[in-house]
Amino acid sequence: MQKTQRFARILVCGFLSLVGTYAAHAIVFTVTVDGPDAIYLAGRTDLTIPDPSDPWTGPADHLVRHSGVTPEEAKESIPPYVPVSGGDVIKVADPASGGINFFNGFGPPYFGPSGNGAAGSDLSPLGGLSGYKGPQGPLAGVFLDDSVPASGPPATLDFSPSGMGIDFLSLSPLLKQVFYIGDGITSGGEFQTFIAPTGATRLFLAIPDGFGFGGPPGAYDDNDGAYRVNVGINEDPPTTVPETGASLALLGLGIGVLLAFRNHKR
Repeated sequence: MQKTQRFARILVCGFLSLVGTYAAHAIVFTVTVDGPDAIYLAGRTDLTIPDPSDPWTGPADHLVRHSGVTPEEAKESIPPYVPVSGGDVIKVADPASGGINFFNGFGPPYFGPSGNGAAGSDLSPLGGLSGYKGPQGPLAGVFLDDSVPASGPPATLDFSPSGMGIDFLSLSPLLKQVFYIGDGITSGGEFQTFIAPTGATRLFLAIPDGFGFGGPPGAYDDNDGAYRVNVGINEDPPTTVPETGASLALLGLGIGVLLAFRNHKR
């Protein structure tokens, strides 16, 4: 049931395009990533997420939570994913938009898909997934196969200014290696490329978070807002960001924040 609900949040752009091009595996998915979507719950069908008022139980590799009640009382969620195959070339079809507030109290401030600052996050590995190092709370991804991620996490990629940064043109992450996506474009307006590793069947999209954005992953229970991204698989976007991209991103930010706020108030 939970898997069905998560896939229901992913829309395929253009039914006729889907029918006509799926054989070539060129397709665009529209994905909404909510503030409580935890990258470290990607593929975790082996656990039950407790209500926000209850403690985590079960496997020792669970997320950490606030000790008290948060205004949002957000329940961590298994993030959405899109189907992929090894060697697929993934790009955003247009810059990701929306905003998420990572702190107690409903936003603003909302931080866009590129996260907060150029650095400041250094999260530990968890449940077979690598750690994460780079901007705080951006749109992030992880490639998985069909199995539940287990022990033996790969090395942590460093997206801080002292590492590779976030202005790379192409990235080839390993399975279970958490990586930065942000808005999906470089500072020069070029669309970034992400190559699916051998054995990959799913690309999960979510948020890396933790107390002070460091140490054990968690602290999702005070997040609100959402990111929205059009994910192109073997589908080339425009060569550069159109002039209206910034305006559309701002519009998407306002819509995403409004919808997220309404969802939390229900």
